Amino acid sequence: MFCTLRAAELVGLDCVPVNVEVDLHKGQTNFAIVGLANAAIKEAKDRLYAAIKNAGFNYPFNFRIVINLAPADLHKEGSAYDLPMALGIVALSNGWQFDVQDALVVGELALDGNVRHVRGVLPLALWARDHGLKRLFVPADNAEESTLVDGLVIFPVHHLGELVEHLQGKRQIEPFVGKAFENEVVLASDLDFSLIKGHHTAKRALEVAASGGHNVLMSGPPGSGKTLLARSLPSILPPLTEQEKIEVTMVYSVAETLKTNLVKERPFRSPHHTASGAALIGGGHIPRPGEISMAHRGVLFLDEFPEFSRGVIESLRQPLEDGVVTVARAERTVSFPARFMLIASQNPCPCGYASDPEHPCVCTGAQLARYNKKISGPLLDRIDILLEVPRLPVESLMTSTRAEPSSAIRERVLMARERQTRRFKGLSIHTNSEMQGEILAQFCEIDQPSWELVRQAVERYKLSARAYNRVLKVSRTIADLAGSENIQLPHLAEALQFRLS
Repeated sequence: MFCTLRAAELVGLDCVPVNVEVDLHKGQTNFAIVGLANAAIKEAKDRLYAAIKNAGFNYPFNFRIVINLAPADLHKEGSAYDLPMALGIVALSNGWQFDVQDALVVGELALDGNVRHVRGVLPLALWARDHGLKRLFVPADNAEESTLVDGLVIFPVHHLGELVEHLQGKRQIEPFVGKAFENEVVLASDLDFSLIKGHHTAKRALEVAASGGHNVLMSGPPGSGKTLLARSLPSILPPLTEQEKIEVTMVYSVAETLKTNLVKERPFRSPHHTASGAALIGGGHIPRPGEISMAHRGVLFLDEFPEFSRGVIESLRQPLEDGVVTVARAERTVSFPARFMLIASQNPCPCGYASDPEHPCVCTGAQLARYNKKISGPLLDRIDILLEVPRLPVESLMTSTRAEPSSAIRERVLMARERQTRRFKGLSIHTNSEMQGEILAQFCEIDQPSWELVRQAVERYKLSARAYNRVLKVSRTIADLAGSENIQLPHLAEALQFRLS
């Protein structure tokens, strides 16, 4: 007796089709799972026995059970194969035939037959729809997450017995109907720019960064306001689009950190400077997303930037350029999205007071040299805005005048983002920071006076080609904020100011 059920293996955020082939024959009692299954799958033998018995079904003693997870050369991981394997055993041992050829079945089984939550259901649902499947049987705890995908009938399964009775036609599982995307604006920060005294240049720089998705490095003495500025940034960011909500939710689903069924706000991740490379970039025996992928479509804030290890800092190079991180392991290589805004902060020297006129710096020349070597030139080239954040005089802190609120700044950011949405319609990019090659040349043309200014800056400050391109991208964003179709000389001058400060 033989049957096949449809499943899929998560590889990063992608999926590979897997057939769960169940074979039952009379003979000495034996249970084998083949097809490069990991320990979690092989341990399913005992879970399946207990779950099938406790769900009220007969377990096939005096039968040889062989389950093959095909293709056999693909490593399989996780407990999501429990439910299809159990369903195949129950069907064959009772002589039943279930119509599940157009369905994907996933779920982990508890010993009492209950179906438990599994990771990565959203990318599995997207894969099922794109490959012509019509139905999806998932743990009830994953049902709402699955309904983000149109074109599938989602059946929430609480118990193995419930699923069997549904497929027999005895008791119908009602399809799950999720909520439509909500249009409310969800802010990722309670901090408001109106609470920040002074720092007009810094706030303008963050407005430009939020408008174009640009990376920022802030440098200043302790207590100058770098962290407050960074943590206030989410209050001026535009809301996630529907597609971005799905992208971010997929990452959190695979990472098993999905606290709600839909991520509605832009992520803001702030790992400690002792974080390892695997924690930041991603990794593990079963590769999981790291902090840079958890910050996808949001903000990655690295406070005390030079205090991170040199290797961790340098590992940001490729993700900052490509918006994707590739994690290579012996068994497989996976890619995770990593299109984030990097906001980094640092002190100007180890003691922190090199740029503070009120406190003398006590660092030696050798200490300064070692400190400055932590951030390499190639990495600085990938940062769009280099910003000095000076300590404010006490008079500025004591003023009762409130600054411009985040809501007003956010309106300008939204208008600039709308211009970019129209500009890049039909393209695979969303913001000015993502422009490269021909697209950059097409949308960042400058006139002769602007070109002369850039030429002088490049020659005087020895800017690289990458740094030059970053200046063009920032100037394009400044022009968008000004409502200008073309990059003008003042836009370029302001972009150079942010680069050379």
